[in-house]
Amino acid sequence: MVRPQVVVVGGGWAGCAAALAARKAGLDVILVERTNMLLGSGLVGGIFKNNGRLTALEELRCMGGGNIIKVMEDSARHTNLSFPGHVHASLYDVEVIEASVRDLILKEGIQLLLESRVVDAHTVGRRVVGVVLASGETIEGDAYVDATGTAGPPGSCLRYGAGCVMCIFRCPTFGPRVSLAAKARVEEKTCEQALGMSGSCELNKHTVASWLSHRLDTNGCVLIPVPKYLVHGEMLGRKACQQYALPEYADNLVLLDTGQVKLMTPYFPLDELRRLPGMERVTYCDPYGGGRGNSVRFGLVTPRDDALRVAGLDNLFCAGEKAGLAVGHTEALVTGTLAGHNAARFALDLSPLVLPRDLAVGDFIAWVRGQIEMGEIGTRYTFSGGPYFARMKESGLYTTHLGQVEDRVAGVGLTNVFAKPLL
Repeated sequence: MVRPQVVVVGGGWAGCAAALAARKAGLDVILVERTNMLLGSGLVGGIFKNNGRLTALEELRCMGGGNIIKVMEDSARHTNLSFPGHVHASLYDVEVIEASVRDLILKEGIQLLLESRVVDAHTVGRRVVGVVLASGETIEGDAYVDATGTAGPPGSCLRYGAGCVMCIFRCPTFGPRVSLAAKARVEEKTCEQALGMSGSCELNKHTVASWLSHRLDTNGCVLIPVPKYLVHGEMLGRKACQQYALPEYADNLVLLDTGQVKLMTPYFPLDELRRLPGMERVTYCDPYGGGRGNSVRFGLVTPRDDALRVAGLDNLFCAGEKAGLAVGHTEALVTGTLAGHNAARFALDLSPLVLPRDLAVGDFIAWVRGQIEMGEIGTRYTFSGGPYFARMKESGLYTTHLGQVEDRVAGVGLTNVFAKPLL
């Protein structure tokens, strides 16, 4: 018997989560990634479990999506860390996480196609029937997930002022990102007012002073006050990651240990950076242009429903930044898991799952869609800060009590729903 097949395009956190969810449901899965590495911007991320992300991840774990969370935990350099505006955070090691996730993908029997760029999609009526690779090969499936992200090629950086993403996405080497939904003739929403730079840069750890490197190894976080004449307050408004757009991030260099040194600012002029204690010989490792800008994201949003089905198509689902103005790896894992699970459900002629708003993850997916449909496209949303974290706290969805999370998931009948085969 031939098992139904799910094709996931994009190997970031969202795409990996989608592929794992569809595979857990019992389907054959192909994961297509245009570069030679998984995780995309997660290669320079590292922060998880901070603020409301703890609640969201524990809900996801209780629903059976814990295998990829465990990889993050096993790669953690620091746990239960506090830094400005954030508590109970963990930091995974960006130097080792990709290989660990790749091992999980292959162990689960997912077919992984690296250096395989999707350049077109074939549709018949309301269905995608195949995706075309740059090689000319067509990959056919029963259902598809678009996890291609929102960051564009270097031309976007020039158009919007600054923001080289070559170091993360290596656009010139592997070709620019292509939206599967757009290739399937879906009209995506232009939202230039939502554009923002990634909230951090990475510094080569061996180029900071030995005393600073030691403090980072020991404490996980170090704050270095910035003299007033070097403060770049305008950078706060340019962050895609608004949970880090706090005054403390302009008045201090907030440094986190993720294997590299994570500098929590979208840019900082190199000559000025080297005037600060411990940074006299420092260099950027991502992006190399971090003295001027960082990755520009959220130029387009894909219309979708609360099952993460793309509007106008029956068998295409979306996840990660494609699913709305959602920032972060936890947000990618949540949307990716649901999208992959629902792609599997479609392939088996089952009704899609919509997560109830009694759960933070369900409320987030529905609320972000509602905000976008109301025209609120100048804000980015996350479990860890900004308007959605405030909503979590006001509505009682935010909790650090894991037993309460277990009861909440059990109360809506979704315990281990993502871990049970549908076949």
